[in-house]
Amino acid sequence: MNEMVKSLKWVNQHTPPRPDAVSILEVGSGNGALLFALAEGRGEACHPAHRFLGMDYSEGAVQLAQSMAHSRNLSAIMVTFSCMRPEDPPLLADQNGAWDLILDKGTHDAIALMEKDGDESIPVLCYPMRVAKLLNPGGHFLITCKYVVCDLGLKLNQGPLITPACNFTEFELQSKFITEETGIQYHSRIEHPTISFGGSIGSACSSVAFTKSA
Repeated sequence: MNEMVKSLKWVNQHTPPRPDAVSILEVGSGNGALLFALAEGRGEACHPAHRFLGMDYSEGAVQLAQSMAHSRNLSAIMVTFSCMRPEDPPLLADQNGAWDLILDKGTHDAIALMEKDGDESIPVLCYPMRVAKLLNPGGHFLITCKYVVCDLGLKLNQGPLITPACNFTEFELQSKFITEETGIQYHSRIEHPTISFGGSIGSACSSVAFTKSA
């Protein structure tokens, strides 16, 4: 089962459709595949597309997503360009300024590589509070951090060496997002295949869900 299918299953289990419609913000939405799947009911439950917003730092990805949305008759899904800092995303017409569900599948990793802002603040350190402010009380935040397999070990006949594409394990994500200031709490996790080498066991990626205190 791939990552998107697992994410769809998690969303439909923990944030199912409801009469007033769930509002969903995906930060780093790429070509919009996950939002399209949710709107088309490929995760078993169908969410109203007019409550979705996808943001991405690639203008090319945004244009592709907009084109795909049009071809799928899902133009109600808003997709917009962002410099990966979701502090001021566009709001839905009837929205109070926050979202029921925020999805992140790699944006936190990318922000961690960014240099300091003009005011000397470090973007990745500000990210947890930005997410907290954008999340409705009782809402959920699902974040996925990926890891890569380096082939150096294979060349040395030592087997695969697992090196993180970022420096954030599941434990580190919890320590960053679960603070008194954010009001965010641990909710659940998505299980991924594990890899063992040299007596150590690790996962190809980490998917952790948080919830904001109601």
